Amino acid sequence: MNRTGSALIVLMLVVIGIGATNVLQRINAPQIAAEQRLIESRKLLDLLPLAAYDNQPLEQPLALADITLNHSTLTGGYRATRGGQTAAILLRSQTRGYAGAIELLIAIDANGKLLGVKTLQQAETPALGGHLGDWPNAWLQTFIGKSSNEPSDAGWALKKDQGQFDQIAGATITSRAAISTIHDALRYFDAHRAALLGSGT
Repeated sequence: MNRTGSALIVLMLVVIGIGATNVLQRINAPQIAAEQRLIESRKLLDLLPLAAYDNQPLEQPLALADITLNHSTLTGGYRATRGGQTAAILLRSQTRGYAGAIELLIAIDANGKLLGVKTLQQAETPALGGHLGDWPNAWLQTFIGKSSNEPSDAGWALKKDQGQFDQIAGATITSRAAISTIHDALRYFDAHRAALLGSGT
């Protein structure tokens, strides 16, 4: 066999190999994409226990009205259900912190009580306001069980501002921004309860 023949055989094998690889990637692409979405979804929704819902909340975003709030802006909303009943409403909300944008995911139960808060984005000073991004976050857990009017409006502030909440050490502006954003979300839930909960309540 001459060199030309050998080169053609090698070229054909390379083409067959590339083709087979492309076919396998196309066959597996939907499964890989679905698994990646599941991983991303679980990472985003890990503030809710897995047993709390049986739908895919992120695949059915809510249409939100009046998204500009007193201290923040809503960037998304989702409904978590179990057995067709609303288990939680998740609101993505963005505000301005000390060093840049802060985005929180805020979970609220059907009665308007806070289930949990997770920081999705922040650019605060490391070792100070940057602690807002820790997960799990002991400071954010202190808000669990609160509602828009429990405490009162005046209570939704730092203790140094005559409110009820401690601050993240050395991060007054970050703490104020987070408290205001959480309170905004709870008030939004109360004002739009029927639309957010839908028929499965």
